Order: sequence, then C-alpha cells, then structure tokens
Amino acid sequence: MTAIVGHDAAAAAFLAAMRGGALHHAWLLTGPDGVGKGLFARLAAARLLAGATGEVPDGAPLGLDPGSRTASLIAAGAHPDFRILQRLQKDPDKPDLARSISIAQVRGLQPMFATAPALAPARAVVIDAIDDLERGGANALLKNLEEPPQGTIFFLVSHAPGRLLPTIRSRCRLLRFDPLFDREVDRVLRDELPETDDAERAALVAAGEGSPGRAIRYAGLDVAGIDVALARFAEGDRDNSERLKLSRALSLKAAQPRYELFLDRAGRFIAAAARTRQGEPLRIALDAHQAARDLAAAAIGLSLDPQATVIEMAGIVARLHGGGAPR
Repeated sequence: MTAIVGHDAAAAAFLAAMRGGALHHAWLLTGPDGVGKGLFARLAAARLLAGATGEVPDGAPLGLDPGSRTASLIAAGAHPDFRILQRLQKDPDKPDLARSISIAQVRGLQPMFATAPALAPARAVVIDAIDDLERGGANALLKNLEEPPQGTIFFLVSHAPGRLLPTIRSRCRLLRFDPLFDREVDRVLRDELPETDDAERAALVAAGEGSPGRAIRYAGLDVAGIDVALARFAEGDRDNSERLKLSRALSLKAAQPRYELFLDRAGRFIAAAARTRQGEPLRIALDAHQAARDLAAAAIGLSLDPQATVIEMAGIVARLHGGGAPR
C-alpha cells in the first residue's frame, strides 16, 4: 500500500489513540479534495487490522509492507474484516460512476456486522466519500454509528462535512487534513508520474494548490496552456478571437477532460485574482467567481453545449479587465 505523504499530526493522533486503547469507533476525515484523506483511511484501516492480528508491533508507524498478509488481502478485496463503500461503476465496461453510494450498499454491511470479526477482534469500514451517500444510506449508517458493532471502526472521508447530518458528525472523532506543501505535492508527483518532465511537474504542482490528487487529474491536459489562455481573457480579448479558438478546440468529444479542466481552472483563476484586490475591483472579482461557479456546475450537471459554455466562461473571466461580459 502506498505510503502517505504529509499529515503527520493526523497519523500521530490516530496511532496514539490506537496504542492507548481509546480508539473511537468512528473517525471523520475532513479537508480539501485530493489531499490524501482516502489513502489515509485505507492505511489506517490496514494498520488497525494488522495490529489486531499481531502482524505489526504496537510502535509501528502508519502503513504496511505491500507484501504483508493484511495488505495483500485488502488489495485482493478478500479481507473478511475490511469493507470499503464508494460509488460503483454504472456499467462494468464503462468508467462512469453512479451519482451516489446507495442505501443497498450500506445495508450490504449488515451480514458482516451480524457475526464476529474473522481474523482478529477488529474490523474496519471505509466510506469514501460519505458526501456521496444518498439520504437513505446516511440514515441507515447512522443506526450503526449509534450502536456500533463490536470491534468495528468506521473511517468516513468527507470533503464537505458541513453538508453531513449533524447526528453523524456528532458521533465521530474529527481528523483535519490541510493542503500539502508544494515540496510534498512534488514528491507525490515524482512517485506517481515518474515520466513527467520538470516543466510539466512544476505546472502541476502550482495548479494542484496543495492537492496531489487534483494535480494528478490535471496530468497530460496542458494545464499551463489553459492558464495562459485564462490570463489572456483577463487582459480583455476584445475581439473574441482567443475565446472562439479555445471554444472550438474544447468542444470536441475527445477534449472532454480538458474542457472540464478549463471549467475548474477558470473559477480558481478568478479566486486567485480576487485575493489580490480591494474595493470595487474585489466586488467585480467576487461576482465573477460566483458566476463562474454557477456556470461550471450547470455545464456538467445540465450537459450544456461546450462551445457556448467556453465562450461564456471566457467572458466571465474577461470581467476582471473591467469589461467583456458574456455574450
């Protein structure tokens, strides 16, 4: 299993609780998307299970040798005391995922809870992310958190804990995860994307903004080129030539990943500009940021025409120049 980079305080808190015999039955892992919460949850679950069987000593750090019995069983999906709930593929032959984690998936845990742990007096359930749990599933899970099955530890990953049921949050111990330092993101990218050259990796580190997961999603999509185009829009693009050129390029079906990157980067570009402004220029930037967020959400959720969406988003970015309203 891959080692976690950063988050030393979270690891220390979890290991201290485990070694002290005061391990809370539910842990809520919160922080920005892509900073390593899901990986931490899997590593913590594996460490818990390995420790319960005596496979690793109490003083061992977070993480396991990939060749260890516990890690091998988890990797093969064959560990009887480990479950992970996440969005499933709609079709085994297609990469598209379901919109949510269903109540059926939560109810599927109940047969395991009806028996004692198989390999040791502990088992682990990871939900990544609990933000994706449909309402009925959240209510079903709440019953397990209120009356936790003996020996069961829950790891709930959340990018937006404020949206969770208060009754779920109140039953969890909180672990906060902050964005990583650039040097840590660079380290992750060197491990995960060894073929990336220095220039692209530097662009990915900057665009990731402390999130290696986001940086990895951007890989191969020419994030630097998108950022250059956004900077040109912010300078005015009065004759619309730049936005028309980009809109045609991003409207192709094969360009869908780069189109989604553009929508994401536009909002972040405006937010970065807003942080440097005061007074009326700040108000303009904040209004543009809200408009960009609304458009990006509608573009994906409502499958808006990509070419028209790119043109409109470019116009929103152009407001930073004091003009260029969408047309």
